[in-house]
Amino acid sequence: MKIWIDILTPKQLLFSEPIIEKLGKKNSILCTSRDYEEISKLAKIRNFDLIFVGKHGGGSKNSKLKAGNERVGKLIRKIEVFSPDLVISFCSPEAARISFGLGIKHIAFCDSPHAEAVMKLTLPLIQKLLIPNTIPKKEFSKYGISEKDIISYKSIDAAVTIKRKTNEQVRLPFKNNGKKNILIRIEEEEAAYTEKSSKIIPIINNIISEFGDENIVILGRYPKQIQKLQKRVGKNAKVVKMSFDGKHLLKNTDVFIGSGGTMTAESALMGVPTISYNAIPNIIENFLVKKQLVKRETNPKKISKQITKFFESTKQSNQLKAKKILNQMEDPIEKLIRVIKD
Repeated sequence: MKIWIDILTPKQLLFSEPIIEKLGKKNSILCTSRDYEEISKLAKIRNFDLIFVGKHGGGSKNSKLKAGNERVGKLIRKIEVFSPDLVISFCSPEAARISFGLGIKHIAFCDSPHAEAVMKLTLPLIQKLLIPNTIPKKEFSKYGISEKDIISYKSIDAAVTIKRKTNEQVRLPFKNNGKKNILIRIEEEEAAYTEKSSKIIPIINNIISEFGDENIVILGRYPKQIQKLQKRVGKNAKVVKMSFDGKHLLKNTDVFIGSGGTMTAESALMGVPTISYNAIPNIIENFLVKKQLVKRETNPKKISKQITKFFESTKQSNQLKAKKILNQMEDPIEKLIRVIKD
């Protein structure tokens, strides 16, 4: 069988690794992506073979539309030559349009029903959707896919991605000075489902004020965003691009402050003391808060108080709690293989 996997984000790349490991032995697999700095850097770190077609659309609706249309045009030629029997994606609008147009069966994974624009562009066109069982099927069926075509798995996606072996050759941004490592992840600004927020700036200012003697590292996403942050924080914190294996970075983190997305979930399941400032309210973040693996807080002073509490306790209790929950989760890739066979 020939399988085409379209991979658009770093998380999708990491999630695809075990898919390729299990399906690549007996099948021919083509992996495509788009020109997007975070994913191209991660592909190099992970030695992941990707064919880059088209580019990321940026922040405006106009640029997203143009980039998407151009990518469809470029991809069609490659996909017609490859002639896949099956498409796997993580709700890629381009993969959905092409698979529908060429009559190829399409299985998708998704844990982000809040990405309304993407859901409307993909779900009516695919055959099967695999989702975490923490998300009700109705959250997806309202976009045009029948509930009988939605398959739930008893897990969340971070349970798959944190099982990877880490590349520990890349030098970490923390100073080796025996001080605590505080890692802050800036929220997504250019996704269609986000609204620009200034939540993180007062949080960063307060953390620098309270914990200026510790190692504070801020993970930016886009060049302009990083430049602005560097001007704001000066020498009080280190602002870096995401050019690391996130798991390796989190293993060396004492407290992680995230926006509630992928890295927040990975940090939580690794047992790293984690705070979510909930920039992207979603069901997975809510699940982790209920399981007491994540502390949700948006008030800068209360976040600093929570960091102090984490510093005064040990990681061990967090790690044991995370391991217990992780052990109860099933492997979504095994579920994918059963769906393909069916």
